[in-house]
Amino acid sequence: YTILSKVHSDRNVYPSAGVLFVHVLEREYFKGEFPPYPKPGEVSNDPITFNTNLMGYPDRPGWLRYIQRTPYSDGVLYGSPTVENVGKPTIIEITAYNRRTFETARHNLIINIMSAEDFPLPYQAEFFIRNMNVEEMLASEVLGDFLGAVKNVWQPERLNAINITSALDRGGRVPLPINDMKEGVYVMVGADVPFSSCLREVENPQNQLRCSQEMEPVITCDKKFRTQFHIDWCKISLVDNTKQVSTFQEVIRGEGILPDGGEYKPPSDTLKSRDYYSDFLITLAVPSAIALVLFLILAYIMCCRREGVEKRNMQTPDIQLVHHSAIQKSTKELRDMSKNREIAWPLSTLPVFHPVTGEIVPPLHTDSYDNTSMPLMQTQQNLPHQTQIPQQQSAGQY
Repeated sequence: YTILSKVHSDRNVYPSAGVLFVHVLEREYFKGEFPPYPKPGEVSNDPITFNTNLMGYPDRPGWLRYIQRTPYSDGVLYGSPTVENVGKPTIIEITAYNRRTFETARHNLIINIMSAEDFPLPYQAEFFIRNMNVEEMLASEVLGDFLGAVKNVWQPERLNAINITSALDRGGRVPLPINDMKEGVYVMVGADVPFSSCLREVENPQNQLRCSQEMEPVITCDKKFRTQFHIDWCKISLVDNTKQVSTFQEVIRGEGILPDGGEYKPPSDTLKSRDYYSDFLITLAVPSAIALVLFLILAYIMCCRREGVEKRNMQTPDIQLVHHSAIQKSTKELRDMSKNREIAWPLSTLPVFHPVTGEIVPPLHTDSYDNTSMPLMQTQQNLPHQTQIPQQQSAGQY
C-alpha cells in the first residue's frame, strides 16, 4: 500500500487516497544533468538541493511535504492524498540546484490520485517513535519492519500506513546534538479489525496514572517493538471511526457571521489613469502658501513695527540722555588725546656713534613706531652692529 518511486523525467505516479505516498529524489540521477567539472580522476560529489512546487504556484499542495536533511542527501516527497484530490492530476515541478556550478535542471512529476476501495479504514492508531527521524522512517526497509511489528501485534487482514509526521511539525523541539538524539516521528496506520488487547492496555487506569506521573506504562507487546523502535505508549492515539458520532452542526447565520461572498474576483489588469494634480496641490501648494503667509507676518513684525531711535529718545529722561552724551564725548576726547600725545624717546633709542668706525648708528625704531609700547631701556644684546668693549684688566697686568 505504500508507493515508493524514484525520480525520472516527467514521471507519472498513481498513489491511492488515504495511503502514504513516498517519492525519492535521488541525487545520483540528477548528477547526469550537470556536466562533470572536477579534475581527471576525481569523483564528482556536488552539493545538490531541490525545490518542489505545484505548477503555477509557489508552494506544494497541503497534503504533500518535502524534506532534505543536507545537500549531500536525497530529497523525499511524502504525504497522504485526500479524497478531494481524486481524479485531478497534480503536476509537481522539481528543480534541482547544483550548489557548486549554480546550474539547474527541472523535471515534472505528475501525480494521479486514485480512489482506494477500502478507504477509509475504520480503525486507526497513531504511534510516536522516539528514536527515528522522518527521513529514516520513510525508508522502505524501516517502514516495512515497523508495519510488520504492528501486524504481529494487531493481526489485521488489511494494514495501511496512512501518514507520517515529524515531531517538529507537531510543536516538538529540536533535539540537542548529543548521543545521537532524534526528533521523533508520528506514524499513523489503519486496519480493518478492532484494536488488539495489547493496544488497549494503554487505556487501563494503572497505565493512565503512570503516564500522568511521567512514568512508562506497562505494555506486554512493547518487547516486539523495543528491538528497533522505541515507542512512547503515553502518546499513542486510538481512533475508532465506527463509534464516532458526527458532531457537525448546521451554522445558523446571524449577527457576527459574514455572508458567503462567493469566489474572489481580482481587479482587472487595465487600470484607469489617475490625475495627480489635486494631490500635488494638497501636498505642496497648500503648505507652501501657509509658509509664505507666516513669513510675511514675521517680516512685518520684525521690519515694519520697529520703534526706532527717535521714539526711544522721547521715552528716555533728559538727564539720562545728557549723561550718556557726556560719557560718549569724554571717551572720544580721550581716544583723540592718546593718539596725538608726544613723549621723549628713551635714551637707548637715540642715535649713537660706533666705537670703532665712528659711524652714526640710526635709532632702533623709526618715528612712525608706536612709542607707547616701546620699553624704556633696550638690552645691549639686541642692538645691531654692537662691538663688545674689552673688560678692564687687573692692576697687575700690562
